[in-house]
Amino acid sequence: MKKKYIIISALVLTGLFNQSCSDDFIEVSPTEQVNVDDLSLYDNNEGATSFVNSIYAKFLDWDMSSFAWIGVTSITSDDADKGSTPGDTGSDKDILDALTFTPSTPSFESLFSSNYQGINRCNQALKYLPQLNNASTSLRARLTGEAKFLRAFMYFTLVRSFGGVPLVDHVPILGNQDDVEMQLTRKSKEEIYAFIEKDLLDAAEALPNKSEYGTADVGRATKGAAHALLAKVYLYQKKYQLAIDQCNLVTGYSLTPTFLDIYKVSGENNAESIFEIQGSGNEKGKGIQQYTQVQGARGTGGWGWGFNTPTQNLYDAYTSEGDTERRDATIIKKGMTLYDGRVVATDADNNYYNYKAYSSAYTSQSSTDTNIRYLRYAEILLIKAEALNELGQTSTAIPLLNQVRDRAKIANTTATTQSALRTAIWKERRLELAFEHDRWFDLVRTGQAESAMAANGKTFVVGKHEVFPLPQTFITEAKGRSAQNPNY
Repeated sequence: MKKKYIIISALVLTGLFNQSCSDDFIEVSPTEQVNVDDLSLYDNNEGATSFVNSIYAKFLDWDMSSFAWIGVTSITSDDADKGSTPGDTGSDKDILDALTFTPSTPSFESLFSSNYQGINRCNQALKYLPQLNNASTSLRARLTGEAKFLRAFMYFTLVRSFGGVPLVDHVPILGNQDDVEMQLTRKSKEEIYAFIEKDLLDAAEALPNKSEYGTADVGRATKGAAHALLAKVYLYQKKYQLAIDQCNLVTGYSLTPTFLDIYKVSGENNAESIFEIQGSGNEKGKGIQQYTQVQGARGTGGWGWGFNTPTQNLYDAYTSEGDTERRDATIIKKGMTLYDGRVVATDADNNYYNYKAYSSAYTSQSSTDTNIRYLRYAEILLIKAEALNELGQTSTAIPLLNQVRDRAKIANTTATTQSALRTAIWKERRLELAFEHDRWFDLVRTGQAESAMAANGKTFVVGKHEVFPLPQTFITEAKGRSAQNPNY
């Protein structure tokens, strides 16, 4: 009789979602395959934790967090060019840069499938944690909260990228027709957002504050992270009062005095950090796969492939604001001396590189100690300012914006009207959060995409580019259950 295994992909989309057992766990190798009959071996605190560790490990994957993700979120936008050399397309990064992508563009399949693989790990954890009765009840409750936070995080990526997507909310049973339909049928954007909200509300109830974790658990999801992500989710839906309410629950954080310090190893998980993906260069397999390498300076004395290079448009946006503090902490310029004394050659292949992806200690290996900062306290201030302003509370919003500007050592905003402050906040988000994987989505949600792309020499097609195309492999496998996004 064929054995049943957990911690493998239970999704039946053979062409798109299946993953080998060796890919299922990166740092929890003993549970790459677990016979259901042997579940008792994991019926303890360590075993329970391993289920959720596997979800975090998924964020270290090349397909999840590296080349495709960089291309889809940055190279598409006005913040970045493809970079590298003219002859090196990066598979499809030239297509992403030109906004001429199609359903067959490989980066979208990577984005889609990797997030569903991660969601499957969340669903496995949520299925099996209640069965581990010998594990601590309080630990299992916390781990359940972490799994729901991470599942919400991945669905937020999917809904921002593609609009409505399949809602896979449990581990599918192979051969079960209802589960086939679940995996191949798109739900509406509104249904996905409602699911995300429920997961985050549950997570906020179950998770501890950041200060309650010990050093061994640094980087795990926290109550503050759940409230922060939910505030962002509400902002995207224009649920402004709910966004404000969630921002008010994000407590115990503060701005890092010097902006550049956020992105050094010494600034990881600091007082401003709400949630970031952890990379370690010390142990093989625990760095974010080639995240630093693909964005490193290319050419003489370089350490990388040179992709995702800051645009002149972005550089000039900082300069026109008098914002040298954040400009010189975000953009490496050839000929520049970095904070650790490294000098970037004057004949590097590109004028600019992404400083936020730089690793001082590991420039000669593929996986480094660089973390991806996803939620910071500065963004909470900007989310609250934007939401307050949209509700007509402009005078209350202005000091929040100015807190962020003060840290950047630039003058307080001169905006006094709702319209002017709206523009100022949107501009501030760009300067503060560049290369933190939000710019494209910000342009779309605020209606700036067409004009911003035109200013950067790109053509944003209204009625099409608000969402990316669903991968053609998924559409083919769906066999009519799910339609492609409009005009693709």
